[in-house]
Amino acid sequence: MCLAVPGKVVEVDYPFAVVDFKGARRKVRIDLLDDVKAGDYVLVHVGFAIQKVEKSEAEEIESFLEQLAC
Repeated sequence: MCLAVPGKVVEVDYPFAVVDFKGARRKVRIDLLDDVKAGDYVLVHVGFAIQKVEKSEAEEIESFLEQLAC
């Protein structure tokens, strides 16, 4: 099973971006996606942004993951 975690892009320096995961910031690769910019939400799997998502979808996924952790 694969798990992708949602985060908010805060800085872009192609082919990398700094992504905020609820306060934890990580450098991830973004070269699999087109037109990633600061403020976008992305799903990240093993250090690669694999899909852009809307903020509401990112929040829904975060909520689901938090429920799994309890």
